[in-house]
Amino acid sequence: MKENAKFAVTGALAGAANGFFGAGGGLFLVPLLCGWCNVDERRAFATSVAVILPLSALSAVVYWIHGGLDLATAWPYLPGGALGGWIAGRVLSRVKTVWLRRIFGLLLVYGGVRAVLLL
Repeated sequence: MKENAKFAVTGALAGAANGFFGAGGGLFLVPLLCGWCNVDERRAFATSVAVILPLSALSAVVYWIHGGLDLATAWPYLPGGALGGWIAGRVLSRVKTVWLRRIFGLLLVYGGVRAVLLL
């Protein structure tokens, strides 16, 4: 498959996850960017954030148009989220990729267990 097609499919999967679940596009992006698109792990984590921002904004607009987004509820989380993102972006270059992989894996397992148990 051509490189551009791989990138488009990877982006489409991330967008679909964001649209369906309200989040989670990065869970698809990081492994696909690393394994399928041959992007370095550290760069994949950073790239995932850059891709998810516009996808999340688009999903938020669609949810808002359809009455599924309560902006008053969302606003209080923005300062903490922005601070956490800024700190993580600064620390990313100092964390060994093996630890990034482990932390990411634990988050995947945690999210999976929560999703299954809440059904």
